[in-house]
Amino acid sequence: MKALGIRDLQKNPSALTKFLEENEYTLITKRNVPLGIAISFNDDIITKGLKTSLLINAYEEGLVSLGELAKALDISKKEAMKLISINGKNVIDYDFKEDLENLKDFAQ
Repeated sequence: MKALGIRDLQKNPSALTKFLEENEYTLITKRNVPLGIAISFNDDIITKGLKTSLLINAYEEGLVSLGELAKALDISKKEAMKLISINGKNVIDYDFKEDLENLKDFAQ
C-alpha cells in the first residue's frame, strides 16, 4: 500500500495515476491523517468483491493474519486458507505453541 498526501497529489497528480496503474492501493492523507483509499478498478474487485479483495491483499502484504482475515470475512480459518489458495496466493498457517512446548522440554 502506498500513501499520498493531498499536497503531493495537488503538486503531482500523475503519482496517483502511476500507483493505480500498478494496482497499488493508495492511502490518501491530509497532514498524515488518513482521509480515504484509492484503488484501481480491476477484475478482482468485480469477481471477488471489494472487501474480500482488499483483505486478501492485506494478508499477502502481512497487514492482517490468517485469523483476522477469517474473522473479517466471517468464515473458518480452513475456508480462508482455501480462499487465499484459490486466488493464487501463498498460505501460511503456523502455530508456535507446539514449538514453544518443544523448546521448554528441550531446555529442561
